[in-house]
Amino acid sequence: MLNILFIGEINGKIGRETVKKILPGLKQKLKPDLVVANADNLAHGNGVSKDAIKEMMDAGVNAFTGGDHCFGNTAHLNLYDSDLPLLRPANYAVSAPGRGHMVLEANGHKILLISLIGQVFMPMSFNNPFTEADKILSNLANNNISAIIIDMHAEATSEKIALSHYLDGRAGAIIGTHTHVMTADARISNYGTALLTDLGQTGFADGVIGVEKDGIIKTFLTQTKYPHVIPETGRAIFNAVSLTIDEKTKKAVSIKSITKFINIS
Repeated sequence: MLNILFIGEINGKIGRETVKKILPGLKQKLKPDLVVANADNLAHGNGVSKDAIKEMMDAGVNAFTGGDHCFGNTAHLNLYDSDLPLLRPANYAVSAPGRGHMVLEANGHKILLISLIGQVFMPMSFNNPFTEADKILSNLANNNISAIIIDMHAEATSEKIALSHYLDGRAGAIIGTHTHVMTADARISNYGTALLTDLGQTGFADGVIGVEKDGIIKTFLTQTKYPHVIPETGRAIFNAVSLTIDEKTKKAVSIKSITKFINIS
């Protein structure tokens, strides 16, 4: 059996500090073969930086998926074309930096990790994630893969659920990201595909989806956009999901949501 831990969007410095405090103990308890995290908001809540990626790899994260903010930190776009285990969604434009999938080695097994982004209610016109998944899976059909994990970064739960039905039996897990709020619908289909429509976030717990609440409330009251401020201290939330995949069948055996709170000073 392959054990995979997937951490919800790491949001800014407080999110990174939360990972550093919680992940070591969780790894000791769960003994995952692979640790994945969504890095869409890793550096100051907007994309990635080399230092932030290294910080999380030193903490025990093995690979990173992306989303609609992945290119927000334009000074670090070159990281997506480096040898770092960092993905951007596969259905971005072909000319975009980086790659949308990779094969990772874990205890003698190959795990295919795919990053996708939705089209519904999203800020840009991305390519179709359904057909992009088809292309990736067909090209890697004979690569001796033991598990297939997909991050579907999307606003609409319906789009994530539809993708899970479309890929039912062809992927071990479809894990939704983007909303920063964990859903309560973790399940495994009859064909062995696990689904969680949103994994939530790892970051500031007492604001609005990881952001200090006052500016967000003022925006709603005045219809004038106020700055999004991510506090560096305070109560933080750690969202993750623990997956068990049968490496012989590539099917999910278990899926368990994890939520922990911690004070970051």
